[in-house]
Amino acid sequence: MANITESLNLALEIEGTMGAALGDWKTGFTLGKASASSAFPGEKLEVAIALNSEVIKAKNKAREGLGLKAEIEDILITLENQYHLIRLCQTIPGVFFYLAMDREKANLGLARIKLRSIEKTLEL
Repeated sequence: MANITESLNLALEIEGTMGAALGDWKTGFTLGKASASSAFPGEKLEVAIALNSEVIKAKNKAREGLGLKAEIEDILITLENQYHLIRLCQTIPGVFFYLAMDREKANLGLARIKLRSIEKTLEL
């Protein structure tokens, strides 16, 4: 089992990751953050957790409004030069990983697989 710091350090090892954070989407509270780039310092990651908590809430509301029963695994936001990957923890309700990735360096499929693996070992 890995703690928050270990999990975020593993997430930073995912190719192309500039910043990683763990948050509680129900409160918008940051549980941990780690940065590998000046483009995503800790302060930005805290703001990202708070704002993306609202994205998760909105997507859950839309899912419920459509009568969809399946839970959200992840949400991808694609920018011109970045991917922002939000992975809802299946093992710890209300918790999510947030990765900001350089689009030119990232392998999105591999990032999803690795983040899923990291999530399975997370222990709070």
